[in-house]
Amino acid sequence: DLDSRGEFGYPLDRYFGESACCPFVATVNARYAGFALVDGAVKLSASGYWMDQFFVMKKYRTQGLGRLMAQQVFGELPGLWEVGQMSANLPAQRFWRKVIGEWTGGAFRERTIDSGPWLGVIQSFGAQAKSRN
Repeated sequence: DLDSRGEFGYPLDRYFGESACCPFVATVNARYAGFALVDGAVKLSASGYWMDQFFVMKKYRTQGLGRLMAQQVFGELPGLWEVGQMSANLPAQRFWRKVIGEWTGGAFRERTIDSGPWLGVIQSFGAQAKSRN
């Protein structure tokens, strides 16, 4: 639910003010359809990109928008990546394994983190810049 200010309670200001943060917005027919919020808070490596938040509105799911948005984000930010999902979120794990597998040709590692401040499944890989077709 939204809070009294119409927000989800997640601090978004830093994505527009900190150089290590990168916000992306997806639109369909000039309407907002999803977003990706990237920062450098990797969990396994010393540095890289962390997919902090990734969201596609329900009406646009299963149409390929999430895959396309993820690929464009990876292409815009080449380098080392970590993408994590909560352990119980099996649909998200399937989505990311497929998308990252397609992007990397299967060249990614997956680990389950079961202790510490962040818990879940993490795929790590290197992303190359790719041209948009």
